[in-house]
Amino acid sequence: MLLAEASSSACRSSILVVLLSVFLFWRLRLNPQHATHSESEIATHASYIIRFKHYEPAETHRIYLESEVRSGGWGWIERNNPAAKYPTDFGVLWIEESGREAVVGEIERLAMVKDVSVEFRYQRVLLGGSFRDGEKLPGKIFTSMSFEGGADHSSNATSSRRLLAQKTQVTSMFGADVLWKKGYTGAKVKMAIFDTGIRADHPHFRNIKERTNWTNEDTLNDNLGHGTFVAGVIAGQNSECLGFASDTEIYAFRVFTDNQVSYTSWFLDAFNYAIATDMDVLNLSIGGPDYLDLPFVEKSRGVSLEIYEQYRVLEVLINFEQVWEITASNIIMVSAIGNDGPLYGTLNNPADQSDVIGVGGIDYDDHIASFSSRGMSTWEIPHGYGRVKPDVVAYGREIMGSKISTGCKSLSGTSVASPVVAGIVCLLVSVIPEASRKDLLNPASMKQALVEGAAKLSGPNMYEQGAGRVDLLESYEILKSYHPRASIFPSILDYNDCPYSWPFCRQSLYAGAMPVIFNTTILNGMGVIGYIEGSPTWHAANEEGNLLSIHFKYPDVIWPWTGYLAIHMQIKEEGAQFTGEIEGNVTVKVYSPPAPGETGPRRSTCTLQLKLKVIPTPPRAKRILWDQFHSIKYPPGYIPRDSLDVRNDILDWHGDHLHTNYHIMFNMLRDAGYYIETLGSPLTCFDAQQYGTLLMVDLEDEYFPEEIEKLRYDVINTGLGLIVFAEWYNVDTMVKMRFFDDNTRSWWTPVTGGANIPALNNLLASFGIAFGDKILNGDFSIDGEQSRYASGTNIVRFPAGGFMHSFPLLDSSESGATQNLLLTGSSKEDPAVLGLLSIGDGRVGVYGDSNCLDSSHMVTNCYWLLKKMLDFTSSNIKDPVLFSKFSKRYSPVTTDEKQLPSRRTDVNFSTYSSVIGKELICQGDSRFEVWGTKGYNLHVRGRNRRLPGYRGIDLGRGLNSTVENTRPARYRSTREEGELSSSRSKYLGGLFNRDEIDMSFLVATRWIVPAGVAASGVLVLLSIWRIRQKKRRRRRASGSNRLA
Repeated sequence: MLLAEASSSACRSSILVVLLSVFLFWRLRLNPQHATHSESEIATHASYIIRFKHYEPAETHRIYLESEVRSGGWGWIERNNPAAKYPTDFGVLWIEESGREAVVGEIERLAMVKDVSVEFRYQRVLLGGSFRDGEKLPGKIFTSMSFEGGADHSSNATSSRRLLAQKTQVTSMFGADVLWKKGYTGAKVKMAIFDTGIRADHPHFRNIKERTNWTNEDTLNDNLGHGTFVAGVIAGQNSECLGFASDTEIYAFRVFTDNQVSYTSWFLDAFNYAIATDMDVLNLSIGGPDYLDLPFVEKSRGVSLEIYEQYRVLEVLINFEQVWEITASNIIMVSAIGNDGPLYGTLNNPADQSDVIGVGGIDYDDHIASFSSRGMSTWEIPHGYGRVKPDVVAYGREIMGSKISTGCKSLSGTSVASPVVAGIVCLLVSVIPEASRKDLLNPASMKQALVEGAAKLSGPNMYEQGAGRVDLLESYEILKSYHPRASIFPSILDYNDCPYSWPFCRQSLYAGAMPVIFNTTILNGMGVIGYIEGSPTWHAANEEGNLLSIHFKYPDVIWPWTGYLAIHMQIKEEGAQFTGEIEGNVTVKVYSPPAPGETGPRRSTCTLQLKLKVIPTPPRAKRILWDQFHSIKYPPGYIPRDSLDVRNDILDWHGDHLHTNYHIMFNMLRDAGYYIETLGSPLTCFDAQQYGTLLMVDLEDEYFPEEIEKLRYDVINTGLGLIVFAEWYNVDTMVKMRFFDDNTRSWWTPVTGGANIPALNNLLASFGIAFGDKILNGDFSIDGEQSRYASGTNIVRFPAGGFMHSFPLLDSSESGATQNLLLTGSSKEDPAVLGLLSIGDGRVGVYGDSNCLDSSHMVTNCYWLLKKMLDFTSSNIKDPVLFSKFSKRYSPVTTDEKQLPSRRTDVNFSTYSSVIGKELICQGDSRFEVWGTKGYNLHVRGRNRRLPGYRGIDLGRGLNSTVENTRPARYRSTREEGELSSSRSKYLGGLFNRDEIDMSFLVATRWIVPAGVAASGVLVLLSIWRIRQKKRRRRRASGSNRLA
């Protein structure tokens, strides 16, 4: 009886445990969808931005999602800020990681939802970027946007300070007092300052109209001093640190916390509020390399064309101020270009956008400041070419501005140069009568006034200074008589104007070359939307101009306010022996819908003047082809820096282009008499008989089978030379470099090493050459030339008859560090790093490190080695040291296939590749005759390639994530900022659509506990049931015995 009661009690207890666990599981896992949380309550969830196709009150969006989304594990985050009373086009949700795929997928399929993106977090770091000592700091990936007070950054600092002492006010350097005397002081100009806030009672400001806080801190004050300083440069009235427009109405948007942290949603709400309150000018002193934060980028630029079309009827513009986006809503945005100079290809977003005024910095001697980022823009690579940025430069070293409470101080940086230009813009806006400001002034017309009035500096090139130093008085004269029109920037390309027209002026045109691409910006001051009427036209000034074959690429719609015109130039074959100059103009007719009160469209003709130099086609041995197509950069993938010694800048984001971080090498090759061209299409898209050497440096992508086959034929049968500069590749080291990013709530793992060694080994296999997985470091010399080997790889296969060079270098890879300790003296073999080989009619040279060619973080250059290798591959000139009998291989160097570096199977490489899952096709950077084809001597059909070791194509937005089942991204029509290529757009399009990150490594702790409790309860029930079954069998057996 007691046993029965105990069994019954245990049964009831177990049932209670099961019911309790099911209830907990339901509450914590399956049914939080109607939960609404404040921002402070959300600490353990990932936040996502849901963008809608229409503007509605936030409550309407919330009710819509709650009624349509059946999946659980998500909740609406309330945003209590000044924008809450206005309609919005987005909402912020917290989503449980364990159910993220289901929730996001269901939301994305809703008719009223535009897209779903992970919320990025910004962080401005005072002493560097987002990495320190190789460790990821909290916040969004962000470059150094800080500035140093009184810092000495150049040899000209003494003269700069002397000049500054003579003219203590930056305003006097631009002649602001001339406009002040005319009564122009920025009155009735609404200036939005997105920064760290400002104190209400600051004595330097007479017109602080409003202060708003968009952060999660309960204060409106500036506790850092950055926002106050920026405001002082724009509108300060203290006699020691005068601003440009003291009567400007200051609207301080506090979007950064005291810890210098911000979130995308804070910016989006603040942007919406700036539009709703009708700001005139907006200064934004932030930036970074990640232009794939789509909500932020699109909000700062303009609405999508699909939304715009909802407001356009029969091509007649109606009240477009209803469309709530920054530049599309006629707000003039000024932004710093970045403090990542003097490196090239380091433009920061959003200043690199065509409708934003991007500002670089100079010192008082009119030299480009060492900290100022350089162009060109890198969005358009590989098939296109970057645009000219910055737009203008301004003084940015030791500028005087307001302190946090009172007094003045000096600071330096492009974050200082940006408010200098913003103050000038406020002053210029006040020149136009208030009644007609919105009719005449817009992002395009203001940029026209600034770039056309700028003073071109004598030393820097166009990618360092843009149009030149901003000139307030010249821009004032332009605006006084301004009529809405369209124009092209730059308006002239002159091969005689060196160094301003670098790199174009460094290499003349000649017949048979790859097209030279010049990417210009169309500024449309007539309206937010415009169209190109007919086609652009080339007008030759003389008969020789007919030797120029010219093609154009341009968008269907110029919007908002800006577009692009890419000019592809080739010399016709009949000009192969021509020497001289070609002059002429390119004209483009632009029209926009009529403004209110006008009866017909607005029309304007833009002109681009060309002055080109042409030479006879150089001999084959002097022509080099640079492979740009197989280069991958950050973003979208985690592409690591080539030198692992660089601890504070671990991302490879400078473009890897001849005219960005390889610009010094480009100049060296030109000085040596070589002509170097760029190929942004597959290797099937060039005629090997035209070139002495194909130069492949630091490449990360895969290769089509057709490319591998053609390259083998080109080298062996047509005598093409091949030079490969590789980089490190070690899987163990890549795994160690993995880090958890708190912004995207995901683990980031390198897509590949410094170079894609498995892919290069496939390419070189037919020549009997392969690289290994060591990471070698050390110094060595050849014939008196000193070199630094920085995180390079080793050669593990090489055929007999070639020449190899080995040096005593240390292996710093995970496995190599142990071997360095175990192997000493004669037992340690020096690794081979340089190989030279004649094969068939061609010649091949390979080297395991590219850091000595890359100007980004170069220790010592190896240009001398490159020139000796080119002498060999292009002209069969053998250096006696490199080809000594001591370095000749009389037997092959071999290694087992299993010992070769292997591809990683835990990354979705197809997301970042231009090869995997893509079609082989020649793009607009190749010769005109093969545009849109598979290339030379190819008659095979295009294919989608799937390599062994890779899963199938995955277009999920994951930075090297490991989730295997992801949804294909929906197509999104994007307005191209420059000449974005079709195939590049294919794989970037999915990433633009899907900013959320795969998170396979995250532990879903919220459901593990209740699930464990439920499982325990079930086990208890099973145990009790088994005990009772045994008792019943015993009773039956006992009864049978008694009966017997």
